[in-house]
Amino acid sequence: MASSHSSSPVPQGSSSDVFFKKEVDPAKHIRPVQSLPDVCPKEPTGDSHSLCVAPSLVTDQHRWTIYHSKVNLPAALNDPRLAKRESDFFTKTWGLDFVDTEVIPSFYLPQISKEHFTVYQQEISQREKIHERCKNICPPKDIFDRTLLHTHDKSRTDLEQVPKIFLKPDFALDDSLTFNSVLPWSHFNTAGGKGSRDAASSKLLQEKLSHYLDIVEVNIAHQISLRSEAFFHAMTSQHELQDYLKKTSQAVKMLRDKIARIDKVMCEGSLHVLRLALTRNNCVKVYNKLKLMATVHQTQPTVQVLLSTSEFVGALDLIATTQEVLQQELQGIHSFRHLGSQLCELEKLIDKMMIAEFSTYSHSDLNRPLEDDCQILEEERLVSLVFGLLKQRKLNFLEIYSEEMILTAKNIIKQCVINKVSKIEEIDTDVVVKLADQMRMLNFPQWFDLLKDIFSKFTIFLQRVKATLNIIHSVVLSVLDKNQRTRELEEISQQKNAAKDTSLDTEVAYLIHEGMFISDAFSESELTPIAIDTTPQRNASPNSEPCSSDSVSEPECTTDSSSSKEQTSSSATPGGVDIMVNEDMKLTDLELGKLANNIQELLYSASDICHDRAVKFLMSRAKDGFLEKLNSTEFITLSRLMETFILDTEQICGRKSMSLLGALQSQANKFVNRFHEERKTKLSLLLDNERWKQADVPAEFQDLVDSISDGKIALPEKKSGEERKPAEVLIVEGQQYAVVGTVLLLIRIILEYCQCVDNIPSVTTDMLTRLSDLLKYFNSRSCQLVLGAGALQVVGLKTITTKNLALSSRCLQLIVHYIPVIRAHFEARLQPKQYSMLRHFDHITKDYHDHIAEISAKLVAIMDSLFDKLLSKYEVKAPVPSACFRNICKQMAKMHEAIFDLLPEEQTQMLFLRINASYKLHLKKQLSHLNVINDGGPQNGLVTADVAFYTGNLQALKGLKDLDLNMAEIWEQKR
Repeated sequence: MASSHSSSPVPQGSSSDVFFKKEVDPAKHIRPVQSLPDVCPKEPTGDSHSLCVAPSLVTDQHRWTIYHSKVNLPAALNDPRLAKRESDFFTKTWGLDFVDTEVIPSFYLPQISKEHFTVYQQEISQREKIHERCKNICPPKDIFDRTLLHTHDKSRTDLEQVPKIFLKPDFALDDSLTFNSVLPWSHFNTAGGKGSRDAASSKLLQEKLSHYLDIVEVNIAHQISLRSEAFFHAMTSQHELQDYLKKTSQAVKMLRDKIARIDKVMCEGSLHVLRLALTRNNCVKVYNKLKLMATVHQTQPTVQVLLSTSEFVGALDLIATTQEVLQQELQGIHSFRHLGSQLCELEKLIDKMMIAEFSTYSHSDLNRPLEDDCQILEEERLVSLVFGLLKQRKLNFLEIYSEEMILTAKNIIKQCVINKVSKIEEIDTDVVVKLADQMRMLNFPQWFDLLKDIFSKFTIFLQRVKATLNIIHSVVLSVLDKNQRTRELEEISQQKNAAKDTSLDTEVAYLIHEGMFISDAFSESELTPIAIDTTPQRNASPNSEPCSSDSVSEPECTTDSSSSKEQTSSSATPGGVDIMVNEDMKLTDLELGKLANNIQELLYSASDICHDRAVKFLMSRAKDGFLEKLNSTEFITLSRLMETFILDTEQICGRKSMSLLGALQSQANKFVNRFHEERKTKLSLLLDNERWKQADVPAEFQDLVDSISDGKIALPEKKSGEERKPAEVLIVEGQQYAVVGTVLLLIRIILEYCQCVDNIPSVTTDMLTRLSDLLKYFNSRSCQLVLGAGALQVVGLKTITTKNLALSSRCLQLIVHYIPVIRAHFEARLQPKQYSMLRHFDHITKDYHDHIAEISAKLVAIMDSLFDKLLSKYEVKAPVPSACFRNICKQMAKMHEAIFDLLPEEQTQMLFLRINASYKLHLKKQLSHLNVINDGGPQNGLVTADVAFYTGNLQALKGLKDLDLNMAEIWEQKR
């Protein structure tokens, strides 16, 4: 049988005592039985005082009851703060906190309209007509009403005689104002004598007050008389009322006896069974609690055992499980009140131990011999440490590893230097104490071997760092993957639980309808989710209810330490070690992603560290200018070694480090500057000692030119065998070039620039700039020495001859011939965005052509001055040929003899054409001055004979036979 919460226990008795008397006989007292509610979250425990009408501080603390009411509805509606009473107060504001809200119509109440009252109006209309007829038939008692009205008016008139002060609710004679109003002092003689007037006034006041009292008493008696009939009726009905109460009391007693018998027969046994079930269940829970307490009691010794074997993850899992059990299932246990704080301190100690252990592992891993083939040291230990650090959110362990990498890189260089110096007998370590000074005493081959050894050790070091970081990275990614999968499973589980809750609500409603208890419904339905979903364990959610000693339906508590919410899944690292991923990892996806990026950045940092240490090693050796003194072969060898190391580190770490590359570029720039200054100084010295005479061409230079013609812009190797005689001229692609020795060496220097670009591609732009500067320098300096006659003072030449000019022109032509080849060589090695630098070659080519043209103009100018000097003294007279023309022909022959072997035939013809034009101009001018015209006279014949002599001698010169020497332009037209 079920009853409501408001039902109270009723005492039972068998004797018919006086009404309203409680039972006091303990022998006959029946213990009230607590009835069960229809709907309750937990079964009652049998406490008779738990169900009462008063609010409960436990169950009703968050539920509104009538005891929370502070203001009644009339007080709320009659707000005194309103200036004007509104007619419709439900839609108007009458208080400061009132909010006008729209009342939503109830879904459970029908909409009432006038049609609903139609039937009632039809039924009541007939009765209303009968009522109206009765009122007309039975008139009112006017006499009685008039009597009552008259009486009422009379009593009201009498009461109006009484002053209002006597009718006030706060009337009190102790108030001085009230007393003076009732008994005015003017009616009394205060002087001590009593006159007849004062006595009469006092008597009149007394009679007035007596009259007022009589009026009041009469009105009170009248009011009592008006209600006397009801009073006497109540007195006569007293005995009848007592009879009714006696019958009611007997009926209540019989009902109580019947309920007591029903309770004893039908309810007491069932309730006793329920109490026994509750007691048994509570005993089981107590037993399980004790077993769980015994297990928790062994936590600290177990943690100590795990820490002794460096099982940090297992110890942390055990501590987390114990903390969870203490908070949820053993909360309030007095004997464990200090265990939680002890476990927290132990967890902090484990954090420090893990940090120290990881630091030790990093030191051992990075400082073991680099000759060891094993790339990863104790992979299982590393995985356990990383997993424990992630579990404790100690994400700064990468900083420890980074610091250890820096120290290891320093030690690698130091150890390599010590090993190398100890093998050199020439270095006395007792005299030279500092390691850096000992290293600077190594020559280039020894130092180069040391650098190669350092680079090889750095390569192995980076490979080990990469392998270790790959293991750490795989652990982080495994945790990240597990987080994502766990989130997906939780979403699926929530959907399943929602469906189960819906079906469970339906089942519970049915069971309640059939008369069963809620606890029974939950007890029967608990087996289904346990059988279906095996993934969630006890207390799978931190918000779940702890085990309660008052619940009948909850499952028995287990004592296994694995009953915490932790779940694991395994994944394998690249090394084959299984990683147990714990669900208790509270790292977010953002944190794990950032940590994975930091691991990759740490690998980049390892490459940068190696490069930085290598740069410092190079700079310490370069303090005395050692690197700048290297020759081309040595520097190229060093550059190739550094470029190989840069490529190897880039392949290992996935990113190119720029520090060593920048140092190499800096040294390359210094090398280029020294390289250029040496060759520019060499060229300057050659030009300062050049006598501008044709030089023999050694065979090796001819081979060098031939290799360029074959497309190989490089210095050829010296051929061993018979010594070949030098040639008079240099043959380039079938053309002969008579050159000076400086130009031959200049060509070799140009090829050295080109070969340096092939060996050190990073200096291409610098080499292009330096080479263009060198070519400009040769052009300008040769111009100063030959055209500017600087060689007269520098070398001590007596004069600058036409042979010197022609030889200089031919040398310039040879350089111009190779400028396109040099341009193509550099263009193939430049980036497209650097093609604008090739304009330097265009400017150089133009400058060289201008210089060649100036030399040609100089040769013409020499003959022009000679013509001007000789022809200005020419006289038309015998003998024929004249001495003037003989000298002219002689000088022309000398000019031809000087330049014919130096310049090509085409250039010689063009030069003599220009000289002949100058000759005709001067001859025409002189004939005009002598007034000799083409008139067929004697003077005309003499001039014609001299001109014929000049033409014959000129055409007789080698290479000028076909030269057009038309002399018709020298004659003035006949006047």
